[in-house]
Amino acid sequence: MIKPKYVTKIKQIPSLNLEERAKLQKVSRRFAFRTNEYYLSLINWDDPNDPIRRLVIPNPEELKEWGDLDVSNESNYTVAPGLEHKYEFTALLLVNDICGGFCRFCFRKRLFLNENDEVARDISQGLEYIKKHTEINNVLLTGGDPLLLSTRKLENIIRQLRQLDHVRIIRIGTKIPAFNPYRILNDSGLLEMLEKYSTPRKKIYIMVHFNHPRELTAPAVEAIFRLQKAGTIIVNQTPLLRGINDDPDVLAESMNQLSYIGVPPYYFFQGRPTLGNKPFAVPVEESLEIFNKAKMKCSGLAKRAHLVMSHFTGKIEIVGKTNGYTYFHYHRAANPEDKGRFFVFRSNPNAYWFDDYTEAIDEHSILNPFLKAAQ
Repeated sequence: MIKPKYVTKIKQIPSLNLEERAKLQKVSRRFAFRTNEYYLSLINWDDPNDPIRRLVIPNPEELKEWGDLDVSNESNYTVAPGLEHKYEFTALLLVNDICGGFCRFCFRKRLFLNENDEVARDISQGLEYIKKHTEINNVLLTGGDPLLLSTRKLENIIRQLRQLDHVRIIRIGTKIPAFNPYRILNDSGLLEMLEKYSTPRKKIYIMVHFNHPRELTAPAVEAIFRLQKAGTIIVNQTPLLRGINDDPDVLAESMNQLSYIGVPPYYFFQGRPTLGNKPFAVPVEESLEIFNKAKMKCSGLAKRAHLVMSHFTGKIEIVGKTNGYTYFHYHRAANPEDKGRFFVFRSNPNAYWFDDYTEAIDEHSILNPFLKAAQ
């Protein structure tokens, strides 16, 4: 049985010299650091720009004052301890505040700071809310990473959700197949539990996070295969990240490799302007260009994903760009009246987020609060 040891201190990484450790410890004192021996083994330490290194090893540029800790205002949608209800049919349960590794670009890094109380150790109030709101037909378990819970604790949550007839889909957001596939390979009880509750008419979806094709190692692919054999449906999502997957060839390779193992790309996210995330930021219109070029290198099965921003008002899809204008629409909206709304803005190559477009609008050119026609 292989059980990678977790690494939580910069000084535990022998591949870093003393000068590097001193610089990076300053970063890890502000933003938590965590990885494991398996994931560290994927890094080419001779390459200072290695994409796997950028994913988990602190970067001094993270200390630049840029962005906000909760840029999508998730706290505004918290309706019970650990429970968010932003979209009509979907609830989100924060069940854990630890991950297999801490992605340096994490948009929820606030959960790993001291005195954070967003994650609920007792989810009974959240479950009661879901029980009363029968419009909720799917629940996303996230955090942190739910697969860092013991199988017993995870089953206790899933079992209670399965007792609610109106909850048809349970989703588990996880990067464990990439960070530590041995969590899955070593625990047959986890697979048996998932098979028990992923039924023909009520599936469990595993929302995996492969950010770069080099994460698709033999153990990772085997872990995916076993999850599929257990009856779960697996899809992938990733932000577009500077120095990691901001190359159309790299992105296309990820999309194709995932499609070969039966894991459809689901969402590509515009990176949120979260505090500490400047080194990973890609402007919106550059993201769109990378995304479109990557899709041209893929079959239809590999390019079913949407490029979206998780804005505080909803998931806004970046639709296209032409003749000096950029087009968006609500893929999902927090306000039901905004469903499907379409936006047209003048091109802004320096925009990193939807707000960069809206803040540049001349108030006299707005047709209504959400639909903008280019003047």
